[in-house]
Amino acid sequence: MDVQKQESQSNEQPPNKSKSNDNRRDDYWIGFDLGGTKMLAALLDAKLRVVERKRRKTKGHEGLDVGLKRIVATIESVLKEADVEPERLRGIGVGCPGPLDLKKGVIREAPNLGWVDAPVKEYLEDAFHCPVVVANDVDAGVFGEHALGAARGSHCTVGVFPGTGIGGGCVYQDRILQGKNSSCFEVGHIQVAPDGPLCGCGQQGCLESVASRLAIAAAAATAVFRGQAPHLREIAGTDVAEIRSGALAAAIEAGDDVIENIVSSAAEKIGVAVASLVHLVAPDTVVLGGGLVEAMPDLIVKTVRATARKRVLPSYKDTFKVVAAKLGDDATALGAASWARQLLCD
Repeated sequence: MDVQKQESQSNEQPPNKSKSNDNRRDDYWIGFDLGGTKMLAALLDAKLRVVERKRRKTKGHEGLDVGLKRIVATIESVLKEADVEPERLRGIGVGCPGPLDLKKGVIREAPNLGWVDAPVKEYLEDAFHCPVVVANDVDAGVFGEHALGAARGSHCTVGVFPGTGIGGGCVYQDRILQGKNSSCFEVGHIQVAPDGPLCGCGQQGCLESVASRLAIAAAAATAVFRGQAPHLREIAGTDVAEIRSGALAAAIEAGDDVIENIVSSAAEKIGVAVASLVHLVAPDTVVLGGGLVEAMPDLIVKTVRATARKRVLPSYKDTFKVVAAKLGDDATALGAASWARQLLCD
């Protein structure tokens, strides 16, 4: 694993020496979370404390040019509200969805935004005249938890974030584990059920197909239709789009045992995947995050922990902990800023 630091340099955007000023007394950093429906800019001081935040709708359907200008305007707004001049920025970190060209800082394709070949790094460097680091949004979120959240001080952190899909990331010795040109650690596509349902990726039995919120909601809707979940019927009916994390948690609290069993079964599948990850990279901390975990932390964390411990080699049982994420919606923005500082000040 020590070779990663050497290999990671091909992935990381180096500091733009002509644009940065290492003699500034006050270092400010921007962390930016670019999502399919919302974007969040966070201004952090030299100690990575949040000074100001600005959240806006992404409105990706308005096109790439409009979207890039909207990112710039959001950062400008957070700087203005904090009364910080753009010249005082040391760097910007951006967590982005979709396949990325990490060297160039380009979003190759973001289906939820409708963007192709988005030159995020170049555009923001031209706008703010400081170095920009682009990372996968889940990688940034995991790095945020590693640097500032639930996994602070860990040697190796693995993150698993079940949502509409299931994202994952790994930070090893303070470095995001990455491929030569792109992000990796696609936890959602670990096969856990060889004869399981078809996944959106086209393969069969991926973790995402049996343990994502979408998979849980589909199973819950079936239970409602069969009359097995009367409380969920009152809360959300059989519409999968309405069966969100809060609705599932409320139904379990109200007494829908079948919904609790569905969520527990999904968490067990995540635990199976976590056991495999423990054998591969030996994390000392496994962080579970996302809306599903936030809504039902005790149920999901305990089930994942118990399943993983049951399935690892005896010598690994006491080498890792499974915890809920702490940073919530701020994880990607804070992680992106922290990762930018890690690379630019290393």
